[in-house]
Amino acid sequence: MIETNDEDEQAVQERLVALTKDLILIPSTASRPDDIECCIAFVRNYIKTLHNVDIKEYRHNNIPSLVVLPEKIGKPEVLLVSHLDVVSHEDVEVYNPEITNDRICGAGSGDMKGALAIMLELFINFHRLHPGVSLGLAVTSDEEQGGSSGIGYLFDEAGLRCGTAIVPDGGSLNEITIAEKGVIHLHLICLGHSSHAARPWLGDNPLEKLLERVTSLKRHFLALKHDGDHWYPTCTLTRVETPNVATNRIPSIAKADLDIRFPPPFTVDQMLGEITQVLGSHIETNVILSSEPMEFKPDVLFEKAIEEVTGEPASFIREDGASDSRFIQGYGIPVIISRPLVGELHSEDEWIDIDSMVKFYLICERYLERKLLSERT
Repeated sequence: MIETNDEDEQAVQERLVALTKDLILIPSTASRPDDIECCIAFVRNYIKTLHNVDIKEYRHNNIPSLVVLPEKIGKPEVLLVSHLDVVSHEDVEVYNPEITNDRICGAGSGDMKGALAIMLELFINFHRLHPGVSLGLAVTSDEEQGGSSGIGYLFDEAGLRCGTAIVPDGGSLNEITIAEKGVIHLHLICLGHSSHAARPWLGDNPLEKLLERVTSLKRHFLALKHDGDHWYPTCTLTRVETPNVATNRIPSIAKADLDIRFPPPFTVDQMLGEITQVLGSHIETNVILSSEPMEFKPDVLFEKAIEEVTGEPASFIREDGASDSRFIQGYGIPVIISRPLVGELHSEDEWIDIDSMVKFYLICERYLERKLLSERT
């Protein structure tokens, strides 16, 4: 384990805790676009005192993003990537952070206001100590909505590129993500004929037909299940709706949303083919978003930094979820996915461990020193 200065670590911890709490207090959710704008402004103001960097704001489908690059460097050797949007909760009080059991507790703390604070502090400190260092920063605001107007837009249309990206949105303190499942969000529509519920023979109930076909689809996915670490395709029914406002009425239309996850060697086209075949011709399917499974190659320098800071070797995991990393990996750019210890993600009791925040900061600091400064020294 590396030797560190306790006073320096304490200062890092104090800055990270204070910044994380300030960020959590802004309920930057898709349902609160004004707070998204407020959080973007907060981040911009936090870094605008830096010299020799260019801060540029992008906006696609009214979704704001920030990209901060060293002057005269369009393709940084390393890009720090974070998102400031969090999952929405009706009770705004859940965005009031508290310190409990050496954790920062509050909605959005683990995904990913705490990691955003670490990325901001790393970026600012490296540029203050090493002006002109080839380190960039991208902060987006739509990851929880799929990321297509954030990182997707920045890489696919705005032309953002880098040598390596660090995305602290998966893994854990001693864990590096090496694979993510693919994802399909699917919207289903089934048409029928409305009638009085007391005379069902006069109607054609689309809700019952839709649920029957979804049940068949669930059975299809159960056949793909196997023992182990859940590395198999899953299908989750997340929403069902009809225009009905009366209990004694058969609706004329029913809709549902599905969240499908799948590992390699399955593909989007293969999964869609199986799904539409099982659902049948009476169910209309509309893809909301889709992405292929991803595999990532570990960086030996990052592995070494983990072992030096924590005293334990890095391990490799596969994630059931997807992240913005898929937009970057698609261009053949190496992506490092790891983060501090977090828990209860997307819940009102979300938390991030404070000591692991400091350690993750030190891991990234050590990695960046070797990646970016070795040639300069």
